[in-house]
Amino acid sequence: MNRRWFIAAAIGAAVLVFGLYRRSLTSSHFPPAQSLRVIETVVQHVRNDYLEEVDPRRTMEGAFQGLMAALDPLSSYLDKAAAAKYTSPRREAFNDIGAIVSKKPGAFPLIVGIVEGSPAEKAGILAGDYLSAVDGRSTVGWSLTEIRLAFKDEARTPLKVRVIRENDTREMTVPRAPLYARALSWTEEKGTAGVVRVHHLGKGAAAEFETAVAPRIPVSIEPLVLDLRDCFEGEVEEAVAFANLFLQASAVGAFEKRGGGRETVGCPDAPVVDSASLVVRVNGATMGPAELLAGVLRELAKAKIVGLPTPGFVAKQDLYRLDDGDALLLTTSVFVLPSGEKLLGKGITPDEVVETKVPAPGR
Repeated sequence: MNRRWFIAAAIGAAVLVFGLYRRSLTSSHFPPAQSLRVIETVVQHVRNDYLEEVDPRRTMEGAFQGLMAALDPLSSYLDKAAAAKYTSPRREAFNDIGAIVSKKPGAFPLIVGIVEGSPAEKAGILAGDYLSAVDGRSTVGWSLTEIRLAFKDEARTPLKVRVIRENDTREMTVPRAPLYARALSWTEEKGTAGVVRVHHLGKGAAAEFETAVAPRIPVSIEPLVLDLRDCFEGEVEEAVAFANLFLQASAVGAFEKRGGGRETVGCPDAPVVDSASLVVRVNGATMGPAELLAGVLRELAKAKIVGLPTPGFVAKQDLYRLDDGDALLLTTSVFVLPSGEKLLGKGITPDEVVETKVPAPGR
């Protein structure tokens, strides 16, 4: 039964490959029919000649993960448990370990930031470590989304991780915990009109700024600083609402889809902040919606971007359910600024490169 399931799943994978890449296959080294025969031959050799009998489901999960990884860092094959986490209405409140990762195809995830005071920081995980395994499973084929979901859980169940630091491999057991008491924090800083640290762009972040932070911003010729360093999670809609706090425009960009479809994004309401100038701080852990916010503020509010380049994870994904409860998360549109600049894969290049340590949350 397992072998029959394995072959059936392999054929399904081949069909999926052919469906996704049917245009490129016609001009590749192998014509379409031969490509399918090559896949079938590989499956037969694994079934008949590999050293040990394989777990068919685990093997096919790896194949699907590899296929998604060839698309972009955000597209993912999610097993049933990961799909349930992704669609949970409580996901933003899940416990987490607080490690911020970036991902390139075929490489171990790189830890690019650590949330201040998080379990990851207390366990001794450092930015620059490579994450090689989670609960005994290699992460080399995982997408960025799979890694983030693996870190999260409703319970505070500890997570076993293995990291590579220079030539040393370290095993750690890291508990999960809530990461943030609030979305924002405010501090005074000499030479500025204040610093607004944005921890995440989850639901309610813009409203929290309007009610708790905006009244504290003084009228000043000094720049207001929006600190988006290590802001790696959130929603596109919240990033747009946050931009609307600083500017008003019928179009601040658009999401472009395959075939020329276009969804215009606007900030229709009157802004609540009237600042003489705006400085936005970013780094390699400024991701997704935070990158969108930084790009829009630079282009339309003349904000100055300082810090380090961002990774370029600005896109929208759609979830496609499979019969067994697993799911495909596919990137279906990419954000384009009014200038025509696309941020996916490119990110934000700072106007001024400044490398500074992210401070602990303020009051």
